[in-house]
Order: sequence, then structure tokens, then C-alpha cells
Amino acid sequence: MRTTRIAGAIVLTLALATACNDEPGVAKSPPQATDLQAYYAQRVTWKPCGDGFECGKAEVPLDYAKPGAEKIKLSLIRLPAGDKAHRIGSLLTNPGGPGGSGVEFIRNAGRTFGSDLRKRFDIVGFDPRGVGASAPVRCMDGPQLDRFFGADSSPDDQAEVDALAQVSKGFADACKARAAAELPRVGTRDAARDMDVLRGALGDKKLTYYGASYGTYLGTYYAEQFPGNIRAAVLDGAVDPTLSSTAILVEQAKGFETALRAFAADCVKTDCPLGKNVDGAIAKVSQLLAKADRTPLANRRDSRKINDSWAVMGIATAMYAKEYWPVLRQALSQALTRNDGTLLLAIADQMVERKPDGTYSNQTDANMAVNCVDKPNPPDTATYGKAADQAKRESPRFGAFVVWGGLPCVYWPVQTKEQPHAMAAKGSPPIVVIGTLRDPATPYKWARNLASQLDKGVLLSYDGDGHTAYLQGNACITKATDRYLIEGTPPKKGTLCH
Repeated sequence: MRTTRIAGAIVLTLALATACNDEPGVAKSPPQATDLQAYYAQRVTWKPCGDGFECGKAEVPLDYAKPGAEKIKLSLIRLPAGDKAHRIGSLLTNPGGPGGSGVEFIRNAGRTFGSDLRKRFDIVGFDPRGVGASAPVRCMDGPQLDRFFGADSSPDDQAEVDALAQVSKGFADACKARAAAELPRVGTRDAARDMDVLRGALGDKKLTYYGASYGTYLGTYYAEQFPGNIRAAVLDGAVDPTLSSTAILVEQAKGFETALRAFAADCVKTDCPLGKNVDGAIAKVSQLLAKADRTPLANRRDSRKINDSWAVMGIATAMYAKEYWPVLRQALSQALTRNDGTLLLAIADQMVERKPDGTYSNQTDANMAVNCVDKPNPPDTATYGKAADQAKRESPRFGAFVVWGGLPCVYWPVQTKEQPHAMAAKGSPPIVVIGTLRDPATPYKWARNLASQLDKGVLLSYDGDGHTAYLQGNACITKATDRYLIEGTPPKKGTLCH
């Protein structure tokens, strides 16, 4: 997904297309192996880093056109295979974003992968270039990001549009000032090339990969560049690479609206602060946001004003996993009965990785940096305004917030000419694409579209809620995915798990 004040790293931001001056619609051939031989020949030195995990680093060139020039180090982590005698290799993973730390993902979730999978593979995570501990892009400090996320991202008049434009330009200017050298080379094309170097550094002849959300776009881009180097790849919560930057945002907003309706339908079955019918519940959410737009909700945590921007982010964050829904019910109850938005704000902070001391991870900086160089961006606020109006019609609660969140890309110092295009990855083995029917951040139809675009795409569907499917604990999804990754046998086309 793209970065918006709503769609941050949990939400994979849609990084599409790539680098700075590439010919539109053409996937460039990777450089000859001799140019990169030393990178492929390296081996990761693993050291224990707590709780059974091992950590290491690998070098990649900052610019693949100049492999002998500046180098950067990528940070990695692995959970070693449980059955060394029957180990197949490494399962490289990416949790999305862009901007999500793959190291933290595996440290927190590595043991939730299927037990059979963990026996046969080292489960490996990495921080992509510009992210986490891998030459991180840094643009704004904590107070600056507080102001950025707290800006009114559903402007009602030209004065509010101008104010939002000023804040958005400030974000772009801060990145130019602090990370100008890195910005041209943080895109998905280069990150996908890094993955092939990592394949070599991990000692694997072919890549076995699991990517979630934005990680599906990264995996698709890898498959397009290196189809013959894939052993097996699972793309969970898929991104459609043919969509324009604003089309992505509009569709994503609609996905959040679908998820909110599913939440409301679940809520009204019990003691729900939103009432006893779905339409009435949705209306109460609208009323709450309109009220917060006029007068901020109370905040018992810090000095931030909890306006509708923060409130929408809190609601959207809870759409990512059904386990959040009880917490959201409590947060909405406090906001509606006591005008208290503290819990909504705490949920929102999870999305943007804001820490209790007011500092942030570099997720937001990296997320914006990748998105803004990956696809052509609209030239002005007027174009964004038209897309926001469309999104608001189709997604009244989320549309404006999601679309306007991409506005910093208008002012980005690095722009690409490469256009969105379908990626067939001809020459690859079967690639499994997983779609969740009511996914808020990567709508189900994106999975259908990607599976049909890939030359050997196989769609696996999950009739469920939340963002992505594999780590949600559904036995059908786990069995089908693990069998494919271990044996290479994809599920039957049309498989639907409940």
C-alpha cells in the first residue's frame, strides 16, 4: 500500500514500479553476475541474538549500476530450522510496509509460522534498504511527525487544503535535507535485487519466499526480474501492480469501508456502543469523526489534539486484525460517552510505531520514501483533490484521509517515469497468491488480479476478516501454504478456505 496517514507499515504501502530514470513499462535485466560476484559469494556470519534467534548482516551496492562504489549493509535475523537433518533451506520473508522491519517481524512472529515449515526452513527476516537497521532513511523527528499525522487530512475548504499542502511539502523538504543521497535508490526495484543477493549470501540456489502486503509487490518485482531463481513464492494480501498511485489509494479506502461494515455487523450482535443495527452503527462513526473535526477529543496521555485524523487512524488500525475489534469497541465507547479519545490514539500509535517517549521508528520515513519513488505522482494538489473527492464518495469515512495522505509525493525531490504495468514473471514456477475476502488494506480483487497477471499464478482465497491470511491461524490456509512451500505443490485453483 501507499503511505497515508492511515495506511502505514502495518498496511503495506503500495510500492510499485521503480527507480528514477527507467524506461516506462520495461523491466531492466539484472547486471551480469561478474559485476556482482563478490556480493553473491559472501556468506552471512550468524551470531546469537537472544531467544534462539541469530542475527547477521549482508552487503549490497547502494547503486547497482556502480557495484564497485558505495556499499550498504542489510540487517538480517533467522530462526534456525528445527530439523537440521531434513532442512531444505531458507524462507526469506517480508512483512510489508514499505517500511516494516523484517527483523522485528521475525523476532515477534517467527514462531507463528507453521510447525512443519519451521522444521524444514530457517525462517529469515531482513530490513530492506532504507528501513530499520539497514541504512535507514530519516526525515523527521518525533514532534515533527506528531504535527504531520495530526494535520487535518480531510480538508473542507481551500484554506485547509493549503495548510495540508504546507505540511506535506515540509515532509518532502525534510527528506531532501536529511536523506537526499539515499532517496533515488530506496525503491522496490533495488530492494528486489537485494533479495537475489541475499539468496546467494544465504547459500540458496533458488529463493523460497513469503511476502505479506507490500511484500507481495516486492515478491512480484523479484519474480519479474529473476523468474528462474524462484523455488516457491507466497504472496499474501496482494497488491495489483497495474494501478496508478491514486487508484491504489481510492481502492484502499473502499477496503477500509468494507472492513468497517464487517466490524459493525459483528459489534451489533453484542453490547455495542454503536447501537443495534449496522447502518446506525456506521452513522455513529460518521458523527464521531465530524465532532472530532470540529472539537478534538480529550487526551489523557499527552498534549496531542485528537482530531478526526488521529481518530480515523485508530479505527483503521483496528481493521487490520479481528483481535483488535474488542479494543476498538472499548475505544469507541469511551469516545462516544465521555468524549475521550485516549484509547483511539493509543491504537493509532501502533500503526505509526510511535513509542511512549514520543519518538518513532523510521517506518513512516521509509514508507514515504519508497512509495514516492516507486510510481509517478500527480503533479499538484488539484489532482489529489479530485481523487480525494472520488474516494470520499465511495468511502465516506476513510476516503479523504487515505488519498490526501499521499500528498508529500507531489513535492518529492525524486520522481520516476516508469509506469505501472502487469508483471507476468514468465519462466517462474507456480506462485501462490493469497487473498482475504474482507481485507481492509489490500482488497481481495487485487489478489484475483495479480494471480491472473502472473504467468503461473495460483489464487488461494480466505473467507475472513483482517489484513493478510497466513498468520491468522486458519488451518486450511496454513496447510495449503506449508505444503506448497515444502513440497512445491500449489493448492488447486479456486480453493477457498473458511
